[in-house]
Parts: sequence; C-alpha cells; structure tokens
Amino acid sequence: MAEFLYRLGRGSARHARKILAAWFAVLLAVGVAFALGGGTLSNAMSIPGTPTAQVTDKLAEKFPEASGGTGSVVAQTSDGKAFTPAQEKAISKIITKATTINGIETIVDPFASEAERSKQAKDIKDGKAQIADAREQLTAGTTQLDDAEAQLNTGREQLEQAISQAKAAGMYEPAKAQFDAQLAQLDAGAADLEKQRAALEENTAELEAQQESLEQGASLLEMAAEIRNVSQDGAAAVITTVFTEAQMDIAQETKDQLVAAFDDTPVAGVSFDYSSEVSQGIPSVFGVGEAIGLLVAGIVLVVMLGTLIGAGLPLLTALVGVAIGALGAMSLSSVLDMSSVTPMLGLMLGLAVGIDYSLFIINRHRHQLKDGYSVRESIALANGTSGNAVVFAGATVFIALLALNVTRIPFLGLMGSVGAVSVLIAVLVAITMTPALLSLVGTKILSRKERTALAAGVAAQPVLAPSPKKAVRAMSTKGAIGTAVVSIALLLVLAIPALDLRLNLPDGSSEAHDTTQYRAYSAISERFGEGQNGPLLVVADLPATNTDEAALAYQREIAEALFAQPDVVAIAPAGTSTDRTVAAFQVIPAQGPTSVSTENLVHDLRGLSPLDGKFEIGVAGAASGNVDISEKLAQALPIYLGVVVGLSMIILILVFRSIFVPVVATLGFILSYFAALGGVVAIYQWGWFSAVFGVDTPGPILNFLPTLLVGILFGLAMDYQLFIGSGMREAYAHGASSRLAVVQGVRAGRAVVSAAAIIMISVFGGFVFSHSAMIRPIGFALAFGVLVDAFVVRMLLIPALMHLAGDKAWWLPKWLNRILPDIDVEGASLERRHPHAEAEGSPDPAVPAKSS
Repeated sequence: MAEFLYRLGRGSARHARKILAAWFAVLLAVGVAFALGGGTLSNAMSIPGTPTAQVTDKLAEKFPEASGGTGSVVAQTSDGKAFTPAQEKAISKIITKATTINGIETIVDPFASEAERSKQAKDIKDGKAQIADAREQLTAGTTQLDDAEAQLNTGREQLEQAISQAKAAGMYEPAKAQFDAQLAQLDAGAADLEKQRAALEENTAELEAQQESLEQGASLLEMAAEIRNVSQDGAAAVITTVFTEAQMDIAQETKDQLVAAFDDTPVAGVSFDYSSEVSQGIPSVFGVGEAIGLLVAGIVLVVMLGTLIGAGLPLLTALVGVAIGALGAMSLSSVLDMSSVTPMLGLMLGLAVGIDYSLFIINRHRHQLKDGYSVRESIALANGTSGNAVVFAGATVFIALLALNVTRIPFLGLMGSVGAVSVLIAVLVAITMTPALLSLVGTKILSRKERTALAAGVAAQPVLAPSPKKAVRAMSTKGAIGTAVVSIALLLVLAIPALDLRLNLPDGSSEAHDTTQYRAYSAISERFGEGQNGPLLVVADLPATNTDEAALAYQREIAEALFAQPDVVAIAPAGTSTDRTVAAFQVIPAQGPTSVSTENLVHDLRGLSPLDGKFEIGVAGAASGNVDISEKLAQALPIYLGVVVGLSMIILILVFRSIFVPVVATLGFILSYFAALGGVVAIYQWGWFSAVFGVDTPGPILNFLPTLLVGILFGLAMDYQLFIGSGMREAYAHGASSRLAVVQGVRAGRAVVSAAAIIMISVFGGFVFSHSAMIRPIGFALAFGVLVDAFVVRMLLIPALMHLAGDKAWWLPKWLNRILPDIDVEGASLERRHPHAEAEGSPDPAVPAKSS
C-alpha cells in the first residue's frame, strides 16, 4: 500500500491540474445529480417490524384514511382575546384553499369542528329532553291503559254476576242474546287494550334504544371532552393536517406549500406557528457556530503549519470532500428514506477528518522540505508514509461506520453508510488532491522565514516541535500511578450521569425558544394540555358485524376500557374500516410524547390485548414509534459495541504486535465513550450549563446517538492511538527502553494529535449551536468525546499505563507473532526503498539540497 501511495502521490504531483480538474468535475456531477434527484428529508424515524410499524401497515391496508402522517398549524390571536367572526372566516377560507394542495388528505377546520361538537352536545341534550317527555307520555298512556283494563274487568265481573242472577231466576234464555253481545263487546275492548299495550311496549323498547344510543354518544363525547381544536378561552386553535403519505414520505414541497398557504395570506391580529412535522426540513448546513468552528480550525492550522497557504489547503480539500459527500448523499434522498440528520452527519465527519487527513500529509511534507527534500520527492514520500497512515486511520473509521448496518436498523445503517462514504471521499481527496495542490504551491507551503533558513542551509525548528535541548527522561513510577488514578477517576466521574440515560427522539419542546416549532408546541401544551402534542393511535380488531349500531357499541366498550387506564385524559373514535373489522381511536396521554408516563402508557395499553378477551389492540403514532425505536436501538447497542470492541482488539494487535496495548487502548475507548455519554446526559437531559449550550428545555437523549457515537468515536480514538502508539513502538524497536520509548512516542506525536484533536473539537463544536435539536447533541457528544479521548485517554492514561507495564507492554505470544502479517502503517520500509536524493541527484532544483 505504501508503495502504491508513493506512486499515486508522485503521479498526482506531476499531473496536478488534471487531478484538480477531475475532482471539480466530480463535484459538478454530484451537484447536477442533487439538482435532478434531490428528494425529501424527514425528521421522522421508522424501523420495519416494530409494533408501531405493524399497526401502521395494518392501517394502510384496512383503513388507509387513518394511515397518513399528520402535522399541526397553531393559530393564536395577538391580543389574547377570542377569535372574531371575521378572523374565523378568514382562517377557514385559508383551510379550504390549502386542502387542495397535492399530498394533503384533509385539513380539520377547528371552528367547524367545535361547532359540530357543540351541535352534537345540543342534539344529545335535546334528545334526552325529548326522551324524557316521551317517557312521561308513555307512563301516562300506561296508566290510562291500566285504568281502562280495570274498568273492563269490573264490567266483566258485573256482567257475569248478572248472568248468574238471570240463570237463577230462569230469565237467562230470553236475555242470552243480549248477554252474548255484551260479552263480545267486552272481549273486543280487551283485544283493543292488548293492541294498545303492545304498541306502548314497542314504543318503550324504541325509546330505550334511543336512550341507549344517546347514552353511547354522550359517553363518547364526554370521554373526548379534552380533545379540543379551539382553546377554552377561544384565543388559540389547532389546525390538524392529515397527509396522504406516511410521515417519512411526506414531500418537502407539500409541507412548504402548506406553510406558504398560511404565511402568504396573513390574517389581521392572528399569528401562525407550525409543528415540527410541518416546519422542519433540511437543517441549515452552515451557520454562525459552524463558521466559528472553522475559524478556530484555521487558527490551529496557521499555528501548526506557520503559513496561510498551508492552513488554507486542508480547509479547501475538506470543503471539496464534504461538498461531494453531502450533495451525493442528498441526491439519493428521492429513492431512499433519508433522515435530515444523515447528510449533516456526513458533513460533520467529512469536514473534521478531511482537515486532519490533509494536515497529516502536509505536516510530513513540510518537515521533509526543511530537511532538504525536493518538492516532488517530498510529496511522493509524504503520501506513501503519512498517506499510508491516513488510509489506515480512515479505514478504521470507515469499517466502524459501515458496521452500523449489523444493527439491522435501516435508517441507522444508512447514516453509517453515508458517514463511511464521506470518510472514504475525505481519504481519496487527501491522497490525490492534497499532493496536487502541494505541487502547485511548491515551496510556498513553508513560511518566508523557513524558506530563507533553508536557502541558507540552516534547518528551521518545526513549529510546535519539542525543543531538542530538553533531555528526554522517562516519567516517574509514582507520577505514572498518580496520572492513571486521576485519569480513571475523572473518566468515571464524567460517566456517572450516563447511568440515568433516557432515549427518545426530540419533540418541539427541545427546539430553541425562538423557533416556530417550539412556539407551536408550547401553545398546545399551555392551552390544550401537554398530551395533545403526542397523541397515541390505538387500533382494535372488531368481531364481524353487519350493522353500524353493533360496531358503535364495540367502539364504546373499547373506548371505556381505554379511558379507564391511568394517564389517559381523553379518547375519541377515529372511525372504522369499510368492512367494520378495524376501529381506530385517538388517545391523549396526560403528559408529552417524550415523558416517562407516556412511555409506560404505550406498554400498558399493549398489555391489555386482547381487551376483554375479544379485542386485539395495537398502538401506533409518533410517540409510540419513538418508544419502539429507542428500545430497538438500546437492544442493538451492546451487540454493536461488542463488534467494535472486537474490531479494536484485532486492529491494534495487528498494528502494535502486542496484547497489552490493544487491551488498555480499548478499555480507554470504553471509558471515553461513557464519559462522553455522561456529558451529554448532564447537559441535554439534566440541563447543566444549559445557558452556555443553548439547551432551553432539557429532555431525553437522541435515541440513536449512543450507537452512532460508538462507531465514530472508535474510529477517531484509533487514529489518535495510532499516531501516539506508533511513535512508542518505533522508539522501542530502535533500542530505547520501554519506559523511555513511552515518553519519546508521546513527544513525537503529541503536536500533530493535539492539532488534529483541536481541529475536530472545533468542527464538531460548531454544530453544538445548530438550529436543529438533533444535530446539537451529536456535535457536543463528538466534540466532548474527542476532547476526553485525545487529551485524557491517549496522552495521559495510556502513557501512564504503558510506563507501569514496562517491557510487558510489548509482549506477544510467539505463535501469534509468527502468523501475524507485518503492517507497516508509517511506511518505514518505503523510506528504505526510496532514500533521500542528495542535491546533485535531485530532479527538482526548486529546493536546495540538505546542508551537510
């Protein structure tokens, strides 16, 4: 590999303009691809096969009207008073127009909805009054029938007595016809009374059915009392939008048109805010925070390299690399379900490693130039040595990110793949474009002072290099013990908050307080109840029935059972499928979508199935989906962490030919990982230093952050271990004592590792102040993780432990030593194959030969 990179660097230097033209052609191509193929990015996440996904799939098949994504527009009066009729009419007009937007199934007019609710309540009240009146009339009719029946019975008794007297007096036969007529008349009266009584009973049964229907309607209306579209004071309204597509598939154009429909038609005295499902699109790629991060990185580069040209080259190559990676990723968003975080992650990684990887090659090249190498000779050798280390370091990050696919979580695997490709592009740019630019710059990569000193035959002191006058001595054993103890104690203390880690996706409450998403969330919470921000969708399988009345009875039975559950404040039927086999219910929890009580409620509702032994129920909705995703990610994390730890051990054994070094380096990575998680929990979940980091509302941690952090931090930790550890290994191999080699290795690598780490911290730290609630904790976790790993683990803890281990640090079983391949990461063998050409043989006279 080193020889190949040597030739690649030499070829890139010779054909510099062609290499640059090729990269800019690639940049143009991905730009065109993005313009043609750029699609929708979403903040919604989904994992196939979860309980929520299964319920959603069932709805899409059986009840498609209820399967689309939703979003909210919150309207509020500026003066805090109730909407005027004119304002209500204007808002309703906008709603009617917005309903025609392609991709929108329906928009609920809050004023029409409340009017319908009021009408239903009035109809039920009037119906109950009418039933009460009818019941009184039926009671009076029953009393009249009873009186008539009593009179009829009395008349029959009197007639029978008269017949008995007539028979006793021998007068019956002459009066028989008269008696029979009277009996017939009595029988006819009795038959008529029976008919009237049957009619009364039929009317009573009908009245009971009406009473039951009204009771069902009243009960459902009462259970849905807290589900309001207009606040009780009449000063706020929630305009619910139902889209035709699932949440992940809603086109950005549809959301933009919905926002424009309200913003472009202002209503006097009314403001509109939009929930995150509507307003969040592609996060801002570049803001003030990111600019400050790049500025700090530029300052570090100037200090490290000593020239503005030298500082500009890594920035240029990194920007080209991230532009290709980000545009290429977003060009696939029309054919892949891609989260808005995915291209941003590629941008963060590509920018950070792109600067560092170019820096490693440029830094080596500058030192070689000052040692008298010609420009092209130095470029080729730097690309074969430091470039080889860059390829190896990039490969570890690439593999770790690509390994995210072993979690079998599609959106996370896609994030890892995009991040891995971004790192791959950064490596390719570093080993091809960097040599080309160095060739064009020539000796201007050195400062004027360094060029003057070189021309005079005096080697200039490298910037940030250790003073050669200072004697190198091994650290004391007591100092090593103290350093190790303090470092471990610090890392463990930082990791303590991670024990309280809670996972979920951020909701509107996590957004900055000046955003429309937060205003919408807080308005709903304050005026309608916090649970309205995260309604659950409960889906039940109904027994087969041929009547709407029976289906309604089933719905009431299910609704009453669900409403009886703790932390359920309201429930409303959302309808049934056309074949009456599936019913959907909107359930409003007591607290917000990321609360512990809502998470418990999801599990409690699922635990009720089969409800009453006959209704199979499932739970869906955004809040339910986030719970499922968080649990799935938590289950996948140990597996992925095990894969990464195993990968770490293998890589480090191959590189350092040691057992002790891989063990302590891997344990150090685990400590820095949990320390980084602890920092995230303390700030974003507990709210420590919230004013500093712009955390307006602490809450659960982004559910995929811990898993993502494993892959990224592992790759970067291995980079730093490589540059620090390889110097120790080289010093030890050249005869230095094991403990002296530790100090020499640290001194040899600390300048470049410090600069690289500060650059990464600056770049990642710039994203801490992003406007995206998802990006901010990722940026902090990476920046803090790099800070802890580079400066505590790699520069303090590992050297201290290596000192205490002594010669045992480099022990390797003989049988293992025989079978392991010899991996020359730093390209030492390459330097032996291509020794430095002296002045008289130098092919590039632009640089004078090394002074003898």
